[in-house]
Amino acid sequence: MNAKNPTFWISACVIALLAEPGVTQAQTQADADVVTAISNLENDAVKADLAGDAAFYQKFLAEDWTRGDSDGTFFTKTQIVDLLADPKNFKTNSEKLTELKVHVYGNAAVATYKDTYDIMIMGEHRVHTIIATDTFVKTGDEWKQVASHGAAAK
Repeated sequence: MNAKNPTFWISACVIALLAEPGVTQAQTQADADVVTAISNLENDAVKADLAGDAAFYQKFLAEDWTRGDSDGTFFTKTQIVDLLADPKNFKTNSEKLTELKVHVYGNAAVATYKDTYDIMIMGEHRVHTIIATDTFVKTGDEWKQVASHGAAAK
């Protein structure tokens, strides 16, 4: 078929129009799968907090991960893993996520939520509700959290 032929262009447009819903449906399913995966990771993080499971964070966080905490402190992966591994300096008494939303951007995703917790951290008792944003990147077959930020909820 010749590119100057109107039949070629009509056929190409019809094929594109018919194929587009299938592509959109496949993308929607892929995004739904990512939303489920990230939601599961966020909920697994709460379970890890309650169990004092530092190994979860060792696997879950990217090597260059950072967190801007609601008290104005930055944490690195090493600092948070060490802190969670020391029950004298960190213990989660209760924690609950609400309003969890995940937005997908190809191989990146952003989760936002409210986190209500009761913790002991470095001798300080904190009972807060914060709003938080976590950023994830897919590396290979795994989603890794690369950054996190929390701020006091109003």
